[in-house]
Amino acid sequence: MSDLQIHVGDTAEDLTGRFADAWRRAEHGEPVNERHLSFDSFETLARALTPKRLELLRHLHRAPAASINALAKAVGRDYRRVHEDVEALVAAGLVDREEGGTGLTAPYDAISTRIAL
Repeated sequence: MSDLQIHVGDTAEDLTGRFADAWRRAEHGEPVNERHLSFDSFETLARALTPKRLELLRHLHRAPAASINALAKAVGRDYRRVHEDVEALVAAGLVDREEGGTGLTAPYDAISTRIAL
């Protein structure tokens, strides 16, 4: 597993630099097993990663779920609310959903956040 790197407020040059660096490493045969997400502002990140959603991420890291229903039961929450949270986490790129829309995972060990000032 790897870390998920979240960047907040980066410029286009920052994104291009990360891409070019990964490309160079790949060309030299170095493994490039990293995952980056970018948010335009801290407020956008805070809306995507609420305390309840972070709780779901932690649970999915420990125990991937076969479905949203299974996840809701495992964490003792209402299905509708968990469904809303999972959809938001998937849309933000924080949760992976297997093909067919069933299995849910958070396939990283840590989240590192860089917030540009």
